[in-house]
Amino acid sequence: MRKRISEIFEESIRVKTKILEDQIDIIDQIANLMIQCLKEGGKILICGNGGSAADSQHIACELVGRFRMDRNPLPAIALSTDTSVLTSLANDYSYDQVFERQVLALAKKDDLLIAISTSGNARNVIRAVEAAKGLGTKTVAFTGKDGGELARITELSFKVPSDKTPRIQESHITAAHAICEIVEKELFGK
Repeated sequence: MRKRISEIFEESIRVKTKILEDQIDIIDQIANLMIQCLKEGGKILICGNGGSAADSQHIACELVGRFRMDRNPLPAIALSTDTSVLTSLANDYSYDQVFERQVLALAKKDDLLIAISTSGNARNVIRAVEAAKGLGTKTVAFTGKDGGELARITELSFKVPSDKTPRIQESHITAAHAICEIVEKELFGK
């Protein structure tokens, strides 16, 4: 087991090293887009399924609560948290519309949607992006490997250079933590 544990950590390190080589500018651009959104009075909407839903909640809590410093809360909503809304939309419409309809109800032009999908092809996440773009809301994707359809339809796309879901999710939250720290320091300057 020790050998496998070591292999897992080494693989995670290789993926993150590759991100530092190829994706640091995208992460920086995403942080700047979030800063601009928040400075202009917008909010951050985040969506994803499964582990990406958990990541959506994690990112929202870092913004609404605190990341590394005590400061005013930042407006962020994980679209995966309201079970009554999710289940009614899935039942009355379809699961493909659970994020789309929330975007249509909650998003405005100055907001930013972060769409998370390890494959980049989650239909309900894609529909959320399409709805956001129709409202003039800025969109960002967190994906894996080639980014799937999400990478092609969002303004910015952070594509983890892996096709393994655990490595992609680990890298998503590492990038999100880096972004949250940058946003916090830029907006509250300590």
